[in-house]
Amino acid sequence: MGLWINLSVALGIGLLVGAERERRKGPDQQRSAAGIRTFAISALSGGVATALDQAFVLLGVLLIVGGLSVVAYQRSHARDAGLTSEVALLLTCLLGALCVTRPAMGAGIGVTLAALLAGRDQMHQFVRRALTQAELHDVILFLGMALIALPLAPDRYIGPWQAINPHAVVRFVVMIMAVGAIGHMGRRLLGSQYGLSVSGLAGGFVSSTATIYAMAKLSKQDAAQLRGAAAGAVLSTVATMVQLSLALWLLLPGLFVILLWPLLAGAAAAALYALALMVSGRPARPSDWGGVVQGHAFELQATFTLAGFVLIVTLVAAALNAWLGPRALVYGAAATGLVDAHSVVASVSALVGSSKLALADTPWAVLTALSTNTFTKAVIVVYTGSPGYRLRVLPGLILLMAAVWVAAVLALGSHSL
Repeated sequence: MGLWINLSVALGIGLLVGAERERRKGPDQQRSAAGIRTFAISALSGGVATALDQAFVLLGVLLIVGGLSVVAYQRSHARDAGLTSEVALLLTCLLGALCVTRPAMGAGIGVTLAALLAGRDQMHQFVRRALTQAELHDVILFLGMALIALPLAPDRYIGPWQAINPHAVVRFVVMIMAVGAIGHMGRRLLGSQYGLSVSGLAGGFVSSTATIYAMAKLSKQDAAQLRGAAAGAVLSTVATMVQLSLALWLLLPGLFVILLWPLLAGAAAAALYALALMVSGRPARPSDWGGVVQGHAFELQATFTLAGFVLIVTLVAAALNAWLGPRALVYGAAATGLVDAHSVVASVSALVGSSKLALADTPWAVLTALSTNTFTKAVIVVYTGSPGYRLRVLPGLILLMAAVWVAAVLALGSHSL
């Protein structure tokens, strides 16, 4: 029964991709060789060949489908030099084979293939008209880092104190690139005043530190983007509050109840301050809205500079943790928070779960990690942002932490742990 279901998935992929190709076959003599029936048969052929469990059978089927694709291309290349249908036909046969052993993966790739084929016109128009040459270069570089370098980077800890994870380092570089691209596209779609603010909030869920750094670099490059960049940087810290709240809710529900109001107070203070930045000053000029934003989506040199800084901070945090030992919870949390405000929740949760730490001792550790993480962001603001950026963002960070600590003192004073 399972084989029949897997072959049905293969047939569904062939019909899906074939239906899209059928619409593009053209009329009469201009019709392409492969349509819905050919693609469905190709997918089933791959599935049946794999079900027979004979490697040479699948190889023979692939050779036949490949040969027929070559013949079809020879007949049609005069009027259509593209190879899309021929390559898609061969891939559909492979997907049919994949569905026998991994139907979920085969179905996912099949849907992706159909979407790529159906979006031909939109993709061509986007690349030719919407993307600049610099942006196209950035897209290629980003995809190379995300799809090649990231999977190949070893996911293990090496170096002094076993503190460096190559996979995590590459992932952080990809995050910085993604944040820069989010901000770049936000400016193109919504303009500098509101586009950067929305992008800052969205980028904060990827990495608030990277977002603040990207906005700082932008404030130096273009003074007209200063207000939007500052608002986006402050709003990225709202995402930090949300992520920290979710981590506490999932791992330490008891502590979540205690720190909910402090985290909400910090998020509200940052959001209101960012809103004040957005509405203050002159109204946005019409030219600030939409349009093509020139330049790169992210700066490669700046990206690796921030990654190097975080790597150094990681080593410092690991050294402090090694020297202080697990008993010095607050000091260890302070060192960990220099890099990430959320990771301390996992370590505290493990200590509480193993009865090595009482819940009453945990709130100050989380608050300390959040404070040192904000300090790291403040250092980035000071050393990478323009004077105007520093003048606008630093008060927001101070206001956020003041709201958190005041609410924390009141909350901790009213709860009995």
